[in-house]
Amino acid sequence: AGTKETAFVSAVTAAGLVHSVTRSCSAGNMTECSCDVTLRHGGSASEGWHWGGCSDDIHYGMSFSRKFLDVPLKNATGKSGLVAMDLHNNEAGRQAVAKLMSVDCRCHGVSGSCAVKTCWKTMSSFEKIGRFLKEKYENSIQISDRLQKKLRRKEKSQRKIPIGKEDLLYVNKSPNYCVEDQKLGIPGTQGRECNRTSQGPEGCNLLCCGRGYNTHVVRHVERCECKFVWCCYVRCRRCETMTDVHTCK
Repeated sequence: AGTKETAFVSAVTAAGLVHSVTRSCSAGNMTECSCDVTLRHGGSASEGWHWGGCSDDIHYGMSFSRKFLDVPLKNATGKSGLVAMDLHNNEAGRQAVAKLMSVDCRCHGVSGSCAVKTCWKTMSSFEKIGRFLKEKYENSIQISDRLQKKLRRKEKSQRKIPIGKEDLLYVNKSPNYCVEDQKLGIPGTQGRECNRTSQGPEGCNLLCCGRGYNTHVVRHVERCECKFVWCCYVRCRRCETMTDVHTCK
């Protein structure tokens, strides 16, 4: 617990809850909420646009996420500093959704001209929110393990730099996920299938942690080129393919 990975999971969970609840509100699937009504009748008519459509009301989604995820933490007994860190990471996820809100518009006018526009606020795709949080994960801040209600950086030389509300925080350095550790529930990567040609996280270089990989040939047999024969059965060929499968040593 308290690693940068658990910080990322907390943030993504909180953000996902905001995103899904808000989407349900906008779609009219919930009686407690709907579109953001505060924007109605606003806009700038002189500039040729006005608010309309259904703006995503993230206020309800944010509130729901706080009640669902934060209240149980606040009621839990334990180290107040660790709870404060978890609450911060939850909120960082929610702030990512709010920060990445954008404005969409639709044009109205003769022959497709954009003389007048109707605009509404919308959330970014969850993929974009996830990428933003992944960057925050990669630049997460280690905080002092002398857990207090006020969170502070572990590096004494950086303590004057304020911790931002969008930053992800962790206490403990991450374990070695390459090697199996049953106590921590880490399966390791030995035997994992990997992609020999990829440079990404699924690539053999990264996933196998420098140990190398084994290659074996797998034979696939399946029915193919099936045709309906009148009347009444299906005739197929039997196709056989051989593929190389790479697994981590």
